[in-house]
Amino acid sequence: MAPEARGERIAKWLARAGIASRRDAEKLIAEGKVKLDNQPVTSPATFVHPGDLVTVNGKLVAEPQRTRLFRYHKPAGLVTTHRDEKGRETVFDKLPPQLGRVVSIGRLDLTSEGLLLLTNDGELARRLELPSNAWLRRYRVRVHGEVDEKVLAGLAQGIQIGRTRYAPIEAGLDSRKGSNAWLTISLQEGKNREIRRVMEHLGLVVTRLIRIAYGPFQLGALPRGAVEEVNPKVLRDQLGLGAPARARPPVSRAGRFTAEAGTIQPLGRMTLTGGEADPEEE
Repeated sequence: MAPEARGERIAKWLARAGIASRRDAEKLIAEGKVKLDNQPVTSPATFVHPGDLVTVNGKLVAEPQRTRLFRYHKPAGLVTTHRDEKGRETVFDKLPPQLGRVVSIGRLDLTSEGLLLLTNDGELARRLELPSNAWLRRYRVRVHGEVDEKVLAGLAQGIQIGRTRYAPIEAGLDSRKGSNAWLTISLQEGKNREIRRVMEHLGLVVTRLIRIAYGPFQLGALPRGAVEEVNPKVLRDQLGLGAPARARPPVSRAGRFTAEAGTIQPLGRMTLTGGEADPEEE
């Protein structure tokens, strides 16, 4: 049977619609929160066909749009979650409404800043977060303390801290002024708060952490708080996305949004690296 006739598994369909990751979509199904044509869905293997009505928590879910990917310059002071139990402002509170529902690819913690990738396709987010991608995440890191360049170079062999083994880390000294220094650090594995914990182990205090690249995608000159859509051709070339076009979104061309004004600006040429990637959630 052709895939078009069989339809698409509902968990994947919900992920592409930006409702949640496939795993979280399966949880919603298990909790009885998903209905297909007004009937409760009991299995994530249920198939959805064009024209079917899908609801989550009683709210109609729109057909997935074409896959879209955005670069966002996250400021410090925002958490990367849709809801925060402590009531802190989130990345998604600051995004312009034109983007619609998006999810983050990985995270940046409250005090970290820089490049955060966003997408309306939860399945793509899951794919790009997989450790098997081995994408480098590159950071500019300001530290306070005495930097030993030989010790930094030794991180390329990996390091054991307590019970945690960290994979090789590329770290180099860029500049030093008094007791403050700027480093460039690149990771592939990206355990939780890895850079901060490793630097603390070396007797250094991280006072600023900026992600500047995630795989082939770079922060570049994107202004703080701005969002810029990645050109669909780049998605095809860099990620091999060859899926047929879906319903056209409200914005018909790639553009840049500013969170403050919610306006769209022309998208300039995007700079890509040859084959790097970004670390995890720092």
